[in-house]
Amino acid sequence: MFDPSGNHTTEQERVILRKLRVWIAALAVACLIAGISIGAMLSGRPTTAQSDMQIARAPEALSASFAEIARRVEPAVVNIETTQAQQDPVDKDSEDKDDETGNPLLEMFRNRPRRAPRGVGSGFIVSPKGHILTNHHVIQDAARIRVGLQTGETFPATIVGVDVETDVAVIKIETSKDLPTVTLGDSNAAQVGDWVLAMGSPFGLDQTVTAGIISKKERESQFFTVFQRFLQTDAAINRGNSGGPLVNMRGEVIGMNSQIATSTGDYNGIGFALPANETNFVYKQIIAQGRVKRGYLGITLESVHDEFAKVYGLPEAKGAIVTFVATPEDGQTIPAAAAGIVANDIIVEFEGQPVVNAQDLIQRVAGSPVGQPAKMVLLRDVNGKLERKNVTVTLGERPPPRDYVEPKSTPKSSSPKGNALRLGVTLGEITPQVLADRQIAGTQGLYVKDVDPNGLMAEIRLPPGNTPAIVEGDTINRINRVQVNSLADFQRVLNSLKVGDPVVMNITRLQRDSRGERLVPLIVQFTYQ
Repeated sequence: MFDPSGNHTTEQERVILRKLRVWIAALAVACLIAGISIGAMLSGRPTTAQSDMQIARAPEALSASFAEIARRVEPAVVNIETTQAQQDPVDKDSEDKDDETGNPLLEMFRNRPRRAPRGVGSGFIVSPKGHILTNHHVIQDAARIRVGLQTGETFPATIVGVDVETDVAVIKIETSKDLPTVTLGDSNAAQVGDWVLAMGSPFGLDQTVTAGIISKKERESQFFTVFQRFLQTDAAINRGNSGGPLVNMRGEVIGMNSQIATSTGDYNGIGFALPANETNFVYKQIIAQGRVKRGYLGITLESVHDEFAKVYGLPEAKGAIVTFVATPEDGQTIPAAAAGIVANDIIVEFEGQPVVNAQDLIQRVAGSPVGQPAKMVLLRDVNGKLERKNVTVTLGERPPPRDYVEPKSTPKSSSPKGNALRLGVTLGEITPQVLADRQIAGTQGLYVKDVDPNGLMAEIRLPPGNTPAIVEGDTINRINRVQVNSLADFQRVLNSLKVGDPVVMNITRLQRDSRGERLVPLIVQFTYQ
């Protein structure tokens, strides 16, 4: 007999099996779809389009960032023009008066007005009251300093203080309003590869911005001082950029553009900026006490290298070796000698912190207050063994470099020569004899006997040919609508002027050219400084 229950069970199994296959197929499809989706996300397909968009917008975003930083910082970046004192003015009496060639070209060069050497640089405003940071070499030996703002205004500046060790100077301008300032950032936080902007006035082209990256930190060279460990950058820096700011992408000044490495005298892709932390240290000291005071031990140091560490059995190549201890002179106290430090001692700790190398110790000693007791740990070779010693040194004040000459005066105290002292011109009254000798018949006023190359009038030029505004032989007819026929007239007008007042002079100049001689009226306009 056939058992029907067996066939029935088999049919049920087939139905179940078919359903199972359907579920497996559905599950496989679902897994496939999920896998494709997950794979697409993992492979970045949905974000690829977004990345492409971001990549496409990256130059625009970077450009916008540069533009925003420049917009924020540029108002506080200044152009600095200096007039160097002319040490050897032309002595006309010493010229060979018998050398009369009759050549008008030679006569023109012989009679050309003297002009003092000039320089250009950059700086940035760090206080609303007009304190400006720049390089010392920008204003060194300057008889006059003029600062130009982004607004087009110009002001005379005086020197507040300088630090030749870092090539930093603080100058100041006087204004009746608060000025825009920069923010000094933490230069230690800068990293190699960070974008930076260099701002300043290369070749006198003010408000110039260039971009690059930080190429190297703490760059040292035999041409730098021990306190100049620069940020190296490939942002274009040229002559005239000196003293300008190096700015990070947050708009903070992290360096002062100071030097370039070049084979041509111009930009070669390697520029150096003094870190803002060092610049700020100098600025605060100059503002507080007029100069920078640095701690001093009175020793010469060398860093511990691998060879020294191996020979002397040191666990690592760290520390500073004393190679020389200065000898007291004229009652001078040498802090290291007073504390018993001798040559060949190895200083391994300063104020509880390990000493990395000689430069590290110099920086930390220099940054410590003068007169402060400092605890140090040193190792001394005694009979072939290094003995550990604890010493306390009262830090002295680091003397200035041997070749440093303290400035005898600042531009504020230097006076131009002449009877119109604040303009730097020497004037004479016109007499019948002067009219005849100078061939200026028909003119009224005061004739110019001499122009001081260090004076205000020597700086002013006339467009379009950049000719001197006033030269020897000119006649000043009017000043600020007042006729001046005597020195007393001129002095009364001059005494009424204050810094910032506008001045308009009417001048007559005897001009010689191919058409002969003729009197030419000129108008000179400037702001009284």
